[in-house]
Amino acid sequence: MAESTWSLGRALRGVFVKPTIDETTWEDLETALITADFGPDITERIVDELRAKVDRYRTTDPRDLQRMLKETLEEHFAKFDTTLRLTERPAVVLVVGVNGVGKTTTIGKFAKFLQRYGRSVVVGAADTFRAAAVDQLATWAERGGAAIVRPQHEGQDPASVAFQTIEYAKRTGTEIVLVDTAGRLHTKGGLMDELGKIRRVIEKQAPISEVLLVLDATTGQNGVMQAQAFLEHAGVTGLVLTKLDGSAKGGFVLAVQERTGIPVKLLGQGEGIGDLTGFTPHVFAASLVE
Repeated sequence: MAESTWSLGRALRGVFVKPTIDETTWEDLETALITADFGPDITERIVDELRAKVDRYRTTDPRDLQRMLKETLEEHFAKFDTTLRLTERPAVVLVVGVNGVGKTTTIGKFAKFLQRYGRSVVVGAADTFRAAAVDQLATWAERGGAAIVRPQHEGQDPASVAFQTIEYAKRTGTEIVLVDTAGRLHTKGGLMDELGKIRRVIEKQAPISEVLLVLDATTGQNGVMQAQAFLEHAGVTGLVLTKLDGSAKGGFVLAVQERTGIPVKLLGQGEGIGDLTGFTPHVFAASLVE
């Protein structure tokens, strides 16, 4: 069913309006969770946990099951520390990911997100491989209210752009640095070497606070497989999920955390400059179930 017409919340409302919990309740719940991208293994685990709780509390009220589902999902989401660690000054964030996942737009939205908390931001255009990437990033940085450090000439070494961005932040007292990086995977070894070089150059000037991997939630598990090289080599500390309709594909959040062992720290749930939020387990669980 199309994402635009199906949502987990709507599907679950059908589950919880029945007069009692019966076997069709469990079947409908399982179907809803799988359709929401939780995946068969996690779905089975959640349903087994809920069956045990329902037996333990000897309830037949679907409203109790709804509350238990929300609590169970929150417990699963909360196993991961979703805190953004941006206390250093400047706090340096490397943004990585394959081309096409929404990395550039995410950087602009993240700048806006940080500005809402009163932080000053500069963006480093270190994806010098694609000329159009720098102009696109400049547009989104401007929309996000951030300064931008561009390459001084075509084909400039990405690490030197990163170096100049840190220099700019130190000189101007800018609090947070977001460094864009190349996302082409057809030369995986070369790309990982390049990221390693960027890291080494930055770390001579300032510690790296976060390495955020941008993933497209609509690609499901394929997106995780695509990003495996970044997960293995780039020192990723957090995930940013883009193109996430929370009500339809919310299960991907839990699936990707469990698959990678890395917390989701930011969610992109729309096209607008303000459509990036931090990830809060109890809020997200409630948005899925209610």
